[in-house]
Amino acid sequence: MIEKAFSGSRSYWSWLAFLLVVIGVGFLSYLHQWNLGLSVTGLSRNVSWGLYIANFTFFVGVAASAVMVVLPYYLHHTREFGKMTVLGEFLAVGAVIMSVLFIFVDLGQPARVLNVLLYPSPRSLLFWDMIVLNGYLFLNLLIGWASLDAEHKGEPPVRWAKPLVYVSIPWAISIHTVTAFIYSGLGARPFWLTALLAPRFLASAFASGPALLIMISLILKRFSGLDAGKEAVQKVAQIATYALAITIFFLLVELFTVFYSSVPEHKEHFEYLLFGLSGHSSLVPWTWSSLTLIGIAFILLLNPATRKREPILFVSCLAAFVAIWIDKGLGLIVPGFIPSPLGEITTYVPTLPETLITAGIWACGFLVISVLYKVVVGVRSEK
Repeated sequence: MIEKAFSGSRSYWSWLAFLLVVIGVGFLSYLHQWNLGLSVTGLSRNVSWGLYIANFTFFVGVAASAVMVVLPYYLHHTREFGKMTVLGEFLAVGAVIMSVLFIFVDLGQPARVLNVLLYPSPRSLLFWDMIVLNGYLFLNLLIGWASLDAEHKGEPPVRWAKPLVYVSIPWAISIHTVTAFIYSGLGARPFWLTALLAPRFLASAFASGPALLIMISLILKRFSGLDAGKEAVQKVAQIATYALAITIFFLLVELFTVFYSSVPEHKEHFEYLLFGLSGHSSLVPWTWSSLTLIGIAFILLLNPATRKREPILFVSCLAAFVAIWIDKGLGLIVPGFIPSPLGEITTYVPTLPETLITAGIWACGFLVISVLYKVVVGVRSEK
């Protein structure tokens, strides 16, 4: 089936060429970082995680969200999701690849990756993260490809894939839970020291991932004729709406606890995000933009009249996706370091090389997704 990825329209090849150019620019920027180290980034002694780890966290969530179409289809036999499951699994493949690459570039020197393999430690959350992410990548690629191959041959799904599907469902939950534990296990960082972090991660993941899946489904329908089904898209939109509602609820719970208790070590991080602290307010516009977008997306998705209109649905999903990227990315990672345990405030601004490397990794992920989706379109257009 892979040969179907090597034929396509001018638009398809133009899109791939654009992604390859972005990857090339990102790779050259990475060589610059490799030569000079992480000094080319905006990271510092006080803010040691930034744009790379923010995107890593976000895309682990996008990968985990594949369970939102896999679970109803395989466990509850929701047949409307039949055409969406492979799309969700291949989206997870691209998202996991992006997550792994963001960790890779954040380590600075490539040789440091070998430390995880040469000196594995069950006490290291990074070690467990490596296992669950690579396992999840393998599961989704194998299950998605086997399902599509059976569809291509007009045969029922292979029997050995079903147990792997059941394994992949709790596995999806585990990859994002382990990611949350990386932060909440750091006792010296009060911003992340909350039992609500893992549930917040999962809720926001189950909103942003389906939102991206809906956008891609609508784009595929518009440009390739591959229709995942109106009913399936609407059901996924409902899932995103409920997840968005839970995300907003968790956020309000967090804000109430922090500001009502007024514990300075916890409150200062949120004050920095929402209002600025001691004249430092670089993240305030981002925070309020995220809150505004998440409110608009929720209202539009909650109302059936707007949710059922595909152009408005696309805009709603885009707003939800961007809002959660800000909230879960820069809005979650950077304030964890500001102020520092000693009360110091260090402003973090991503540099140009850092931004270009990030864009290159995004392009890598979307290149993989585009190629896999082209195979799906090729197989289904034969019928």
